[in-house]
Amino acid sequence: MKIDLISDTVTRPTSGMLDAMMRAKVGDDVFKSDPTVAKLQEKAANLFGMEDALFFPSGTMANQTAIKLHTQPGDKLFCDKWAHVYNYEGGGAAFNSGVACKLIDGDRGMFSAEQLKVVSAGRADIHVPYSRLVCVENTTNKGGGACWDFEELKKIKQVCLDQNLDYHLDGARLFNALVAKNETPKQYGALFDTISICLSKGLGAPIGSILLGSKVHIAKALRIRKLFGGAMRQVGFLAAAGIYAFDNHIERLADDHKKAKDIELILNSLSYVKKVEPVETNIIIFYVKDHLNADDFIDSMAKKNILLTPMGDGKIRIVTHLDFSLEMLEKLVYELKVFKE
Repeated sequence: MKIDLISDTVTRPTSGMLDAMMRAKVGDDVFKSDPTVAKLQEKAANLFGMEDALFFPSGTMANQTAIKLHTQPGDKLFCDKWAHVYNYEGGGAAFNSGVACKLIDGDRGMFSAEQLKVVSAGRADIHVPYSRLVCVENTTNKGGGACWDFEELKKIKQVCLDQNLDYHLDGARLFNALVAKNETPKQYGALFDTISICLSKGLGAPIGSILLGSKVHIAKALRIRKLFGGAMRQVGFLAAAGIYAFDNHIERLADDHKKAKDIELILNSLSYVKKVEPVETNIIIFYVKDHLNADDFIDSMAKKNILLTPMGDGKIRIVTHLDFSLEMLEKLVYELKVFKE
């Protein structure tokens, strides 16, 4: 039995999802004639109370499209030092949009409105980039699935309004935050200019992300998606998986969170574990003690068919998901307990 905890992107479609995909009505989405894609986009927009939505093959493309539609080459965006748009999108902000990133030294991937106010103030002359965009990520990947405080997000919005900055949410795991904190999509739709959401992480679809925004934003996004090579033809088969995920896989995220909390409890009891970051959703970040090497520990688990992720600086990541069963949890707990330092 292989226990793959590298990411929540490793899931396979359920039988119900596969059935929905095979029954999907499709057309050529480049010509806006795929009815299932149209249904998914409308469903997402209504869910968040936003004007429009656009289906993308990946979250990186959705985020990079958002950055490009909000900025011009030579502009500057603000994000946390651990933000996905800066660390894990191949330098796309610079390559695709010619945009500089001003990094904020936040806590577990989250910064405060006061920090943004400080870094966005100052000179605004020909020697410095125009400040255009603020990007936040909820939940934070590198921060261990941490959830932003919604009141702080509202304060950041006010700074954006005061400084004439657009506001984008990388919501790859936003539904984990919504379930964990009992929040609603419409809260976020009313706050942000654009939002990207991923269908292929906790929601269990095989592929796809959605960018939400105003009619004007999504009209621009449609052109940028074409420029990036993301226009797709009979893609309703994949959109059907997204519809099924919205209807069936949101509430069950609480199960992933419960398993993550169980793992946190076990890790905190082990003598060879130095630190476990607080667990809020489905990501566990932990460190083994200094006399052990994180990569060696990961290799030893791999020999037991348990796959974990190195995150750098000694961090080890575990991600729970739809395909991680109770039987797998029991096996993981056993192997963690019997590991010899």
